[in-house]
Amino acid sequence: MTRSKDRNSLLRELPSVDALLKTDTARGLANELGPTRVTSLARLATEDIRQSLLNSRQSLPDGNGDDAIRSELLKQAERRLIELHRIDEASGVRRVINATGVVLHTNLGRAPLSDAARRAIDQASGYCTLEYDAIAGSRGRRGARAEDLLRELTGAEAALIVNNCAAAAFLVLNTFARDGEAVISRGELVEIGGDFRVPDIMAQSGARMIEVGTTNRTRLSDYRGAINERSRLVMRVHTSNYRIVGFTKVPSLSELAGLTRDAGLPLYEDAGSGALIDFTKYGIEGEPVIRESIQAGADIVSFSGDKLVGGPQTGLVVGRTELIERMRSNPLYRALRADKLRLAALEATLSAYSREEKVPTLEMIAMTSEQIEKRAKKLIRKVYKNTTDTLKIEPINAESAVGGGSAPISSLPTLAISVTRDGFAAKSIAEHLRQWNPPIIVRIANDRVLIDLRTVAVTDETEVEQALIRLGS
Repeated sequence: MTRSKDRNSLLRELPSVDALLKTDTARGLANELGPTRVTSLARLATEDIRQSLLNSRQSLPDGNGDDAIRSELLKQAERRLIELHRIDEASGVRRVINATGVVLHTNLGRAPLSDAARRAIDQASGYCTLEYDAIAGSRGRRGARAEDLLRELTGAEAALIVNNCAAAAFLVLNTFARDGEAVISRGELVEIGGDFRVPDIMAQSGARMIEVGTTNRTRLSDYRGAINERSRLVMRVHTSNYRIVGFTKVPSLSELAGLTRDAGLPLYEDAGSGALIDFTKYGIEGEPVIRESIQAGADIVSFSGDKLVGGPQTGLVVGRTELIERMRSNPLYRALRADKLRLAALEATLSAYSREEKVPTLEMIAMTSEQIEKRAKKLIRKVYKNTTDTLKIEPINAESAVGGGSAPISSLPTLAISVTRDGFAAKSIAEHLRQWNPPIIVRIANDRVLIDLRTVAVTDETEVEQALIRLGS
């Protein structure tokens, strides 16, 4: 038989799934993935080869004989099986090295957890005291210690923890403004990202949104004029991922608190990324400090646990005891509450704040360009000792980003490593680094690959070094 053989005859030579599963390749993968998953991938591999034959894209041997064709098709099915395994593995959650310089990289999991938080997750993964008081020997309060730490760190009367900040906003609005009106400035009707839009959250919560003011200027009188017998809550939203500058005006939180107190309404601030410390000392402006919001008179404040706090993905709510307990009694709370692994990691993260220790997110933000420069130049020297002249790496001034929707107008000066290689486009270099194990994720600027060590752990520098040496060899 030759390439001229008709399609139906060729399809008859296609190896069966069973034949593919008997190959050494499939048997090896079965030991790693299990027989069920390998069988599924084998079906996909044989179907891909079948489609290639139908579309006349399949390469076949020139020699005569059905055996030669069957053997070649089986080899190609094995290769496709390996490719599908690689794609399948890459699609799962796996560790990467973040060399982009974006501290809270949403696509890469935002805040990296501290060693203490990782150990806490490991301990909580078995049986744990999730809702058990080991001293009294009776049922305990879920997330009790984490809530207590939140109270101490923010100065609030009470705290509640749910699975993310969008859930926190939804729970607040559903508890206090369902079938009523929530007053909000037009300048705060933001879309944070990932389809989180304030108007949509309000609508789904059952609250009617009452917009006041204009995009850039909202006065206290605008809020006062909108409050009536149907009003249930005044909401203030921190516009995390953008800023309006220039001809602007908004009431202070304390001014709003005075208004809502006189009107007998709760004042709710969605602080977005939130902050347990003042970040202005790191050059980051405009991020609300939760303790200051409570002191200014906010009755309820919600914020994220996995952004500037530097913990796991959670929605943190603090405020007056009466209001927090009403939220806890809402049947929706059970659907939105955090699981044991998040609570364990959050508790460890908040404990670090109590001890005035820096979690990884704070360490990376606080890192100076001089510290990064020292690390970068040391790595460059090591790489140059083991590579050819085709690879060019040099330090250049650049900017890191906080990311995660935080500090959109603030930047972090850094010194990045520029990587170029003769005959390689920047995309090809980035692809080479992504194929490393673990994948190294970089950014491209002006057709050059940039590696920013701000977001690379010191323990991962060896991996970056070896990947660059391989690239230049």
